[in-house]
Amino acid sequence: MLRIIQIAHPAHGRRIARVAEDTVSILGGHSTVYEAALAALHACRPLAALLLSLPVESVEPYDDLYQGRTPWQILLPFDQPAEPARCLVSGTGLTHLASAETRQKMHAAVEQETDSMRMYRWGVEGGSPPAGQIGAAPEWFYKGSGLILRAHGEPLEVPPYAGDGGEEPEIAGVYLIDDTGAPRRVGMAMGNEFSDHKTERRNYLYLAPSKLRQCSFGPELIIDPDFTFVPGAVSIERTGQTIWSKEIGSGEKRMAHTLANIEHHHFKYAQHRRAGDVHVHFFGADAFSFGAGIELQDGDTMVVAFQGFGRSLRNPIRISPEAETLTVVQPA
Repeated sequence: MLRIIQIAHPAHGRRIARVAEDTVSILGGHSTVYEAALAALHACRPLAALLLSLPVESVEPYDDLYQGRTPWQILLPFDQPAEPARCLVSGTGLTHLASAETRQKMHAAVEQETDSMRMYRWGVEGGSPPAGQIGAAPEWFYKGSGLILRAHGEPLEVPPYAGDGGEEPEIAGVYLIDDTGAPRRVGMAMGNEFSDHKTERRNYLYLAPSKLRQCSFGPELIIDPDFTFVPGAVSIERTGQTIWSKEIGSGEKRMAHTLANIEHHHFKYAQHRRAGDVHVHFFGADAFSFGAGIELQDGDTMVVAFQGFGRSLRNPIRISPEAETLTVVQPA
């Protein structure tokens, strides 16, 4: 598997870098992965082959980059650099049993089986169809455009109108729509889908607005990873100490839906296949601290780690101290 990051320097601009365990090779030829992916498509060449052929400008210690001890800054591992709003951020829920069970507990007030558990069961029964066939549709939600995305190390903010904010450790698929309108999977990355669980818990119909929050993925983009089974861990740090952690897992062996079925039900919509657009799609969480009764505080750090997906994704949480204010719309 090829591991890639995007970085930026105040004097040298943006670059792509290939990751080894302790070093990164800063590449020339293309300044963004988006540009490189388009070039590979136009040349009918695999993206990995193109990235491996790019010249190395310099080699830097990865620790310095990762810890922020260098002028180079780690960016999102993939984006639409010219028009961030042409990136659609979305996700698929109820794909992992633990997530469905947590949702069941959140919403089981009267019913013995909630709609959440029913939808998960439909996925178990029909989410892994034979090759070439269409399976049951998973839950789908919209998070926003590329403007809500934050890179490794950047804070995720809880706005004044939110009930809370909490991590959702997931794998995200990263896609580019080619010139013919066909979706192309560029790679995958670790993600923190970050949601407002208190708002969702008030009523299931608040699920949609509870997802309209910032989120993060990276720091690395993995080209053609193995998505069969991906073990990992999620933890919360407070004042330098780990206050909660849990082993997690993702990948098709831990999910009710196959990757192909999830991708079909996302890209079957024509508006999701506009040439040149980027998609970041979260595949669902196995566990998160809210389900364990943890309420995050301002300054806590959320840590997501999946084996084979590079160094951990770390984001502090920032809770706005301001009160919610009325948004007034004036006539045009």
